[in-house]
Amino acid sequence: MKPTLARGLDEASLQDLADLFQHLSDPRRLRLLLILSKGEHAVGELSAALGVTISAVSHQLQTLRQARLVACRREGKRILYHLDDVHVEQLVRMGREHVEE
Repeated sequence: MKPTLARGLDEASLQDLADLFQHLSDPRRLRLLLILSKGEHAVGELSAALGVTISAVSHQLQTLRQARLVACRREGKRILYHLDDVHVEQLVRMGREHVEE
């Protein structure tokens, strides 16, 4: 490979991109992202939809929040989770379209 072809991202950005894809590689997290791509949900709703414990969902949501894939907002006593921005929505949509072709 020519050295110029290997350029494009500095090492830190390349590592950030690899980390992003690592977060997306877990089927449990992908299920959460797919559900959240349709709208906001509380932890209990996500737990019921996935058939797993609230603790398990909370753990995955924390991982996704740290990766800046998911954000949350408080509504009264409830905390509602949603995709962090349009880029995450596009990643989920494009990935889904790719595997469905």
